[in-house]
Amino acid sequence: MIGLIAKRFLQLILLLFGISFLVFMSMHLAPGDPATIIGGPTATESDLAAIRAELGLNDPVLLQYFDYIRGVVQGDLGYSFQNNQSVSEAIATRFPQTLNLAIASMVVAVLIGVPAGIISAIKQNSWFDVSSTTIALAGISIPNFWLGAMLILIFAVELQWLPVGGLSAPFWTIEGMKQLILPSITLGTASAAMIARMSRSAMLEVIRADYIRTARAKGVKRNAVVWIHALRNAMIPVITVIGLNFGFLLGGTIITEQVFAINGVGRLMIDAIAARDFPIVQGTVLLVATLFVVVNLLVDIIYAFVDPRISYD
Repeated sequence: MIGLIAKRFLQLILLLFGISFLVFMSMHLAPGDPATIIGGPTATESDLAAIRAELGLNDPVLLQYFDYIRGVVQGDLGYSFQNNQSVSEAIATRFPQTLNLAIASMVVAVLIGVPAGIISAIKQNSWFDVSSTTIALAGISIPNFWLGAMLILIFAVELQWLPVGGLSAPFWTIEGMKQLILPSITLGTASAAMIARMSRSAMLEVIRADYIRTARAKGVKRNAVVWIHALRNAMIPVITVIGLNFGFLLGGTIITEQVFAINGVGRLMIDAIAARDFPIVQGTVLLVATLFVVVNLLVDIIYAFVDPRISYD
């Protein structure tokens, strides 16, 4: 296990170097001039030249990249071009809202997806199985921005049961929970559909195994066979899907944050891309990449606790 963790951390470092290089070069090769955006329409050529010199934009691109990496290694992600705010501070301010939204969405996805998949497998080809499969397909197909807009229209505008958007209240309060309901359903629907399909497939494969038939032949009760013997062995692929989806949720909240006016990392990234704010874009992308790899490492570690037969030696 220690060897696995060390190997993954090495892979993480190499991956972050590669991602940082691609993002850095992409931002610098994209059309547009950050100095023009910062200076505004009234800036003169001398003003623009002073801005470029101050930001180091006149240096060769590779030199700018190495200067950036040197700062990252020292824990300095740079400063925003727009307001000279520390990138680390900007991300730290926005990240809690993105994390709360991702966790709430994952809870919704697991609570809906896992039971629906298991029941569908147990009642294969029943009306419940057909209905859940159809709903899962619809959940994967429906765009987040459309679903979010419909939920706002129905539950916030027409019925006025829930707030329109924002996450201003702490998530542990009643108001904070209300603010999380619509965006978490919007973001968690597609994940719930994927988890349901995987849970169904994994459970169908397990309940057809020889040891399940043996347990039934011995007279073990049906519920015990399903929830004790079959479920644990079917959870490995389900855990994989949950881990991957949680990693995607941490970096895929952009559309949902825009729809519900949530000031999270995704919205920060979109605003930074529009303003050609290189340090903010690079910092947010590095954060998302790091979280994705760390989540996948945690999933590998959880495997060993779910199924003792798995060894990393």
